[in-house]
Amino acid sequence: MRKGQKRELIGNEGRVILETIRRLNRRHAVDHLLKMLKKTHPADIAWTFRHLTPAERRSIFNIIAQTDMVGDFISELDESIMLELVSELTPQYMAAIVKEMDKDDAADLLEALPEEIANDIRQVMGKADREEVDALLKYDSETAGGLMSPDFMAFDEDMTVDEAIKNVQERSEESETSFYLYITHGQEQQLSGVLSLRELLLHPPYRQLKNVMNPSVIAVSTTTPQHEVAHLVSQYNFLALPVVDSSYKLLGIVTVDDIIDVIRDEATEDFLQMAGAGKDQEILLKPVLANARTRAPWLFATLLGGVAAAVIITLFEDELSQVLALAAFMPVVAGMGGNIGTQSSTIVVRGIATGRVNMEALFRVIFKEMRVGMILGTVYGIFLGILAWLGYAEPALLGLVIAISIFLVMTLAASIGAGIPLILRRLNVDAAVATGPFITTTMDIVGVTGYFVIAKVLLGL
Repeated sequence: MRKGQKRELIGNEGRVILETIRRLNRRHAVDHLLKMLKKTHPADIAWTFRHLTPAERRSIFNIIAQTDMVGDFISELDESIMLELVSELTPQYMAAIVKEMDKDDAADLLEALPEEIANDIRQVMGKADREEVDALLKYDSETAGGLMSPDFMAFDEDMTVDEAIKNVQERSEESETSFYLYITHGQEQQLSGVLSLRELLLHPPYRQLKNVMNPSVIAVSTTTPQHEVAHLVSQYNFLALPVVDSSYKLLGIVTVDDIIDVIRDEATEDFLQMAGAGKDQEILLKPVLANARTRAPWLFATLLGGVAAAVIITLFEDELSQVLALAAFMPVVAGMGGNIGTQSSTIVVRGIATGRVNMEALFRVIFKEMRVGMILGTVYGIFLGILAWLGYAEPALLGLVIAISIFLVMTLAASIGAGIPLILRRLNVDAAVATGPFITTTMDIVGVTGYFVIAKVLLGL
């Protein structure tokens, strides 16, 4: 089960839908608006709600609430907008909506609501629906148990192909996907194999499923982290993945659409953290003050780094007063170090997320990035050194100071930028926090310190 960020409409499609909905709403053309909403996919309507005012959302939602598409629509909404719209609905009405939703989407909805409201809805739900949703809610939302859907096709291994085909036809509307048929054995419904719908149709009707199934089925447990589930699905191009408990009893499936949401959400969180903007995917939909509060701590870390760099510069005040030209290249040295450090850390973080970085070869990865830093440091060091030598006649060794500083700072920054995410990953800490402001601030301090130390030694200050 998953509530992720939905797709963006392509080209002018979204603008046309948005403007049409707004125009019909302004004219109070309820009948025409209702006809258009019924023709539009719930995901597309949910996208337009991001760009409507609160008053427009409420007015249009009141119309949607009178249709049978309200459940699908709510499951497509961004969480903050969904909470805004359902906060005034009665528990009885919400229970009716939840009853018609897929159980994994219903569990997502109740999990997102304030606990008091969710409990009120649960109390008026039917016993069977409540127990099914509660069974999903007991799992961590970022594990396979939290992602899975209880709607799947499972048949006993002693069933024949003909019997299975008839069962598929009878149950096709109940299950989320019929691409895979999971084969079980015993009263506990322990998973024993898998069979695609295509393979089922190709076998003689008298054969038993245990003789045609693939026994080498890949499954995950309810506690498997969502990023590992996503890796398996993307690695083997599965359309769904079975979820089992400790006794290998089949409990549910994780479908590829949920995995797409996971991959997109994980990437979005990484990008936000690398930019120092927290990890709230709906930050653009937050009020101004909430947005500012989310970003303030990260900027405070940058502030501390800037203060530290200012203190270091003060310590070398005498050297700076003797050679004012040092001040001209100080931003370049710090900037080049910060940029290559951020590049290295970003590459490594994404490599970790996509499985392209071997955590057992930690030092090999760091050494590779260090060599990249050495090459780039040499090129840019020589280039900037020549510029300093041509632009400043005194002191004579200023060009050499700049060249060595750039070389050392870029080499060190690439090594640190690659090393910190790998070390954090080994410590089971999110590697994305190592990028952006953290690396940039670190390299500002290291770069400025190294620059002045090299200048002091070579220029005899």
